[in-house]
Amino acid sequence: MALIEVKVPQLSESVAEATLLQWHKKVGDPVARDENLIDIETDKVVLELPAPNDGIVVQIVEPDGATVVAGQLIAIIDTDAAAKVSPMEVSAIPVPQPGHATTPVAAPELASNSAAGIAMPAAAKLLSENNLTATQVAGSGKDGRVTKGDVLNTLATKPATPVVAPAAAAAKPALQQVAAPNKAKKEERPEERVPMSRLRARIAERLIQSQSTNAILTTFNEVNMQPVIDLRSKYKDKFEKEHGVKLGFMSFFVKAAVAALKKYPVVNASVDGNDIVYHGYFDIGIAVGSPRGLVVPVLRDADQMSIADIEKKIGEFGAKARDGKLTMEDLTGGTFSISNGGTFGSMLSTPIINPPQSAILGVHATKDRAVVENGQIVIRPMNYLAMSYDHRIIDGREAVLALVVIKDALEDPARLLLDL
Repeated sequence: MALIEVKVPQLSESVAEATLLQWHKKVGDPVARDENLIDIETDKVVLELPAPNDGIVVQIVEPDGATVVAGQLIAIIDTDAAAKVSPMEVSAIPVPQPGHATTPVAAPELASNSAAGIAMPAAAKLLSENNLTATQVAGSGKDGRVTKGDVLNTLATKPATPVVAPAAAAAKPALQQVAAPNKAKKEERPEERVPMSRLRARIAERLIQSQSTNAILTTFNEVNMQPVIDLRSKYKDKFEKEHGVKLGFMSFFVKAAVAALKKYPVVNASVDGNDIVYHGYFDIGIAVGSPRGLVVPVLRDADQMSIADIEKKIGEFGAKARDGKLTMEDLTGGTFSISNGGTFGSMLSTPIINPPQSAILGVHATKDRAVVENGQIVIRPMNYLAMSYDHRIIDGREAVLALVVIKDALEDPARLLLDL
């Protein structure tokens, strides 16, 4: 038997622990090299752990939900095994200890309470705990031996029998009559308590950190989206044919934000102690909703990206977020963020800054509204923009003017081409 250890991979420097989300294999299952064994969640991403070699899973050391660290042993694979084995037949394999060779020890057979069947050690313990005998369980192990899995299957299908003390047996009908209304009331008010995922806990921590350390203020403006809508309608078919991606609206917001950050660099800066760090690059975080929670992948050097590059990257981020494939690199850094609550129908919000950044742009739903132009009431597709900023380093003047640059760029997209 050739045993290899499966260990937690190296985590990011800023990540101390991880959680085992879900094993995709159980003891006794065959695995192929590079096949995903388990999903491991950190406070930033979900990692897939591939099998290091072909073989059979002979031991799972840490179960679903366990908290682990980098390099920790979580499973053992037998690379010589050629057929699926019973989980209980390999359960006696010890966890290798540092500096010691692993020697498989066969589990001794243990007679159950009845001579009609033989139970494996773990199964015998379960039988005893549940007042069962081996003859009451159909064995699927070698020569009909009862395995732990057989006992668990029997317990799962066996109807629960409440144990009633003799003295209370006579009062049982009366108790049932009294308890029934309370039970009905509880069923009308159900509750479920579940632990936060590691990502959700991290999001909560960062939001509280942002509100407690930043002097957050929000300024608002409105933008007429008709010019962008017209431009998109005119070129969207040619754009998709040429670049293989649909022309959306977010790329225009990214370009407009970059234009504002160039004119007002402090909005692209961050605080480090008593210093203001001015970034000479434009890494724009795009808030994306995922089944696991809000994540903010980063467009690196957004000022050097074309509209098509931005749309492709945003599409890639969206797909990776849905599939849980975002990497540490995707989520690290960022000098400014954009949150688009409009995709969910939000009319207005005050977005929270993503630390250590100092500002964030909130984009909302575009709706036809009555506005006044040249003394006339007209209908225009309006979008309310919100910019939250850290008032410790960004004055109202810079924040307001930066938002005006974004508004002007969207209402006259030619400005983006002419760098005006």
